[in-house]
Amino acid sequence: MAAGFDAHEIDELAFYVYVYTDPRSDQAFYVGKGQGNRAFAHLSATGEHEKVQRIAEIRGAGYEPRIEILAFGLDEETAYKVEAAAIDLIGFENLTNKVVGRGARRFGRMSIDAVHARLSARKLERFEHRCIAITVTNSLEMARERLGSRFEDSSDDAIAALYDATRGTWRVDLNRAESCEFALAVNGGVVREVYRIAQWLPGGSTHYVDSALTPLEGRYEFVGKIAEEEVRERYRFKQIGPSTQNPIRYFEPGDTPT
Repeated sequence: MAAGFDAHEIDELAFYVYVYTDPRSDQAFYVGKGQGNRAFAHLSATGEHEKVQRIAEIRGAGYEPRIEILAFGLDEETAYKVEAAAIDLIGFENLTNKVVGRGARRFGRMSIDAVHARLSARKLERFEHRCIAITVTNSLEMARERLGSRFEDSSDDAIAALYDATRGTWRVDLNRAESCEFALAVNGGVVREVYRIAQWLPGGSTHYVDSALTPLEGRYEFVGKIAEEEVRERYRFKQIGPSTQNPIRYFEPGDTPT
């Protein structure tokens, strides 16, 4: 079993991020953040956690898991950022971690589009079209966890997940929804995509690529396509503010975001 750190080493290490690797395959299977001798605590852990079972499997084959320090001398907030980035880089689906790591939503792997949306969004001055704005933050987070490293804004998986998360299923004022030309996918108060609506249908009428989305009775969904570029340029990556309790908002030409 690996030896622990002494007092001097613990002081120098401060907060650190560590990785457990299977020596048989050189495949990382756990990423953690800690201080002191936290990196060694998993070696004596018991229970049904997949990480514990993996360690037992490695030992059963006559090996010991390899423990490596990815970064050290960190403050706690920086350690969370490094942990989140490491998990995203390796791929959550390839690890035995139960969660993606605190701060992964803010500091984890992001595409260029996501950086634009988060750091460079400017407030929309006024609407020029009838739009329905749909807040999809929770649906996107769940899709990101399911897709792991495949969830990048430009990937086919992410494009399909965003479309599915936006189009259904919702409790809408059908008359108002049908009067809207465009649907705006809103995450964190920022428009992430714009869809030209073709038709509204009862929830569950069409196939969802993301099978985890379960249409509910009494709700509606739309079908459509990504809007033409001039419309996307008007609304995409613009701040329109967060919704309150209702994820659905309607806007008329001339309206200004609140």
